[in-house]
Amino acid sequence: MNIVLTGASRGIGYQLALEFARMGAGKIIGISRNYKQLCLLKDICHEKYPKTEFIAVAYDLQGVLQNEPQLAGLIKQHISSIDILVNNAGLVSNKPFESASADEITRIFNVNYLAPALLIKNLLNLLKAVKGHVVNISSIGGVQGSLKYKGLSHYSASKAALTVLTECLAEEYKNDGVSFNALALGAVQTEMLEEAFPGFKAPLQPEEIANFIADFAINGKKYFNGKIIPVSTSTP
Repeated sequence: MNIVLTGASRGIGYQLALEFARMGAGKIIGISRNYKQLCLLKDICHEKYPKTEFIAVAYDLQGVLQNEPQLAGLIKQHISSIDILVNNAGLVSNKPFESASADEITRIFNVNYLAPALLIKNLLNLLKAVKGHVVNISSIGGVQGSLKYKGLSHYSASKAALTVLTECLAEEYKNDGVSFNALALGAVQTEMLEEAFPGFKAPLQPEEIANFIADFAINGKKYFNGKIIPVSTSTP
């Protein structure tokens, strides 16, 4: 089983890589701009789960438009098919709507929407080869009718774009056997959350939600396609 995972150096992505390795993944390609942290993760995976090969790929998703095919090319050096692609990397900024600069908005949309979209586009043949499963990690804030938070307008809008893309791709590629689903997460106690909301205490830890995501990534395509699934204890 070949797995591609963005945002693998910390938080949910870090724990998700470990969970996939524990579950017996053959190869995990972990992507992050923090290569040092990826290498530490690689060492841990090798020590604890020697049957899994963890491949560290350093790449900054904020610059995805500068060389669109580059990341897919790095991935294709190591694998010729993809069973699971998890677009987990995210960028959040807690700032009033009118205070965000065009550059900040662009970076948020590059990481949260354009990078997943372009990565899917450039890896479609590898996904089609084994009828793979794409899991887009969205946010409950990007779901219509959910509770919204001040300061997260651009983040929520970028995640909403990702959820709609998920629905569209499921329809467009249903005859190719590739499944697309999105998990709209609520608050998880990650470094990213702490940076955006200092002092806030989330109900879930990264390892808890990673267990859920890993199981869904492996088994969810049997039951779902084109679905946006809220993973949150709050209502609405």
